[in-house]
Amino acid sequence: MSSTPPSSAPSATPPTGARAALGRIPKVPFWAQILLGLVLGALLGWAARYGDVTWLKTTLDKIGDIFVQLLMVVVAPLVFFAILVSITNLRNVSNAARLATRTLLWFMITSLIAVSIGLAIGLLTNPGEGTGLTAADGGDPKKKGSWLDFLTGIVPTDVITPFTQLNVLQIVFMAAVAGVAVLQVGEKARPLLTLSESVLELLQKVLWWVIRLAPLGSLGLVGHAIHKYGWDLIGKYATFTADIYVGCAIVLFGVYPLLLATVAKVNPLQFFKGAWPAIQLAFVSRSSVGTMPVTQRVTERLGVPKEYTSFAVPFGSTTKMDGCASIYPAIAAIFVAQVFDVPLELRDYLLIAFVSVIGSAATAGLTGATVMLTLTLSTLGLPMAGVGLLLAIDPIVDMIRTATNVAGQSVVPIIVASREGILDREAYATADGSKLEGEPERELPREQEPVLSAA
Repeated sequence: MSSTPPSSAPSATPPTGARAALGRIPKVPFWAQILLGLVLGALLGWAARYGDVTWLKTTLDKIGDIFVQLLMVVVAPLVFFAILVSITNLRNVSNAARLATRTLLWFMITSLIAVSIGLAIGLLTNPGEGTGLTAADGGDPKKKGSWLDFLTGIVPTDVITPFTQLNVLQIVFMAAVAGVAVLQVGEKARPLLTLSESVLELLQKVLWWVIRLAPLGSLGLVGHAIHKYGWDLIGKYATFTADIYVGCAIVLFGVYPLLLATVAKVNPLQFFKGAWPAIQLAFVSRSSVGTMPVTQRVTERLGVPKEYTSFAVPFGSTTKMDGCASIYPAIAAIFVAQVFDVPLELRDYLLIAFVSVIGSAATAGLTGATVMLTLTLSTLGLPMAGVGLLLAIDPIVDMIRTATNVAGQSVVPIIVASREGILDREAYATADGSKLEGEPERELPREQEPVLSAA
C-alpha cells in the first residue's frame, strides 16, 4: 500500500495570525451606535422637514412606530411574569419584608426630593410666563387620571382587558395576587412557577433582540420628532423644556451620586459606568418597562443579589418615577397655572408633593406621563386643557424623564442592599457597562435556592 505524500497546496483557511488580525476588527460600542442613531435621526428629520421630503417623513415615522410597537408588544406579559416571579424570588431572601418596606420607603424619599427640586425650579424660572400660549394651541389628552379612577382602576373587571388595553397597573395587581397565591399553595404550585420562569426568560430574550434595534429606533424617533415639530416649537417651550432637563440632570447627576456616596458609601462614578446601558436605552425608548431587563442586569452587575433585584427592579419599573411623576408634574403644574393665570398657594404645592409621592404608580412605566399630569391638575383644580399644551413637547422632555426614572430604579436597590449588608462591593467596583448583549454574564456568588414551601 503506497502512502500519499502530503499536499503542498495552500490551505483555504487563513493562518492563525490572519485570523487573529481579523478578530481585532473593532466593534462599535452600543452607546456609540445609539449616539450615531440620534445624530443621523436629527439630520434626516431636519432634511425631511425643511426639504419637504414626504417619503423620508413617512419612513422615519414608521421606523419609530415599529420600534415602539415591538417594545410594547412584550410589555404586558413581561410585567405580569416579572412581578409574579419576583415576588416568589423575594421569599428566598432573608428579611424579605424589611427589604420590601425599605425599598418602598426609599422610593418615597427620593420622589419627595425630586418633586421638591421640580417645585423650586418652577418657582425660580416661571416657565409659563410670556409664552403667549392659550388652550387653543393644544389638543385634548387621550388619557386622563383622577384619584377615583386611580383607586378603582387598580382592580380589573376581567383578566383579558388589562393585557389588550395595556393597563399596567391592573397587570401588576393581578401578578402580585398570583405571586402571593403561588407562595400560599406551596409545592403544588411548583410547575406553574417553573413555567412562569421559563416564559419570563423567553420574553426577556425576545426583548433583547428588540433592544439591539435601539440605534435604528432612535434614528426614527428623533427624526420623527424633528420633522414634525421642528426647532420653532422648542422656542415657545424653551424655559419649560430647560427646566425639565435641568431638574432631571440635578437628580440624575447630583442627588443620586450624593446618596450613593453618603448612604450606600460606594463610588458614584462606578455606578454610571455600570448602569449607563440602561440609562441610555431609557433615553431612547422612553419606556421604563421596556428597559426593565437591562436595568435588572446592570443592577445585578453592580453587586445587588439577583433574588432582591428580581423584585426591586420590576417593582420600581412600574412605580418608581422620579422624572415622570415628580419633576415633570411639579414644573408642568406651575406652567399650566401661569398660562391660565391661576395663582397657586402653599397648600397647592403640598398637594403636588403628595400626589407625586403617593400617586406615581399611575404612570405605570409606559411612554409618557399624561395620566400623572392629569391626576395632578385634577387634584389642584387646574384646567385640564393645560395638558394639551404640553402634548407637543412631550416626546422631547420624555427622553430625559425616563432616563432619570430608570437610574432611580437602579440606585434604590443599591442603597438598600448596601444598608442591609448584602451588596457585593467587589462586583460593584469592577462592574463594566460596555456589554449589553443578552449573553450570560459573570454571576455573583449565590446560595442554593430553597425549595418553595407554603407560607
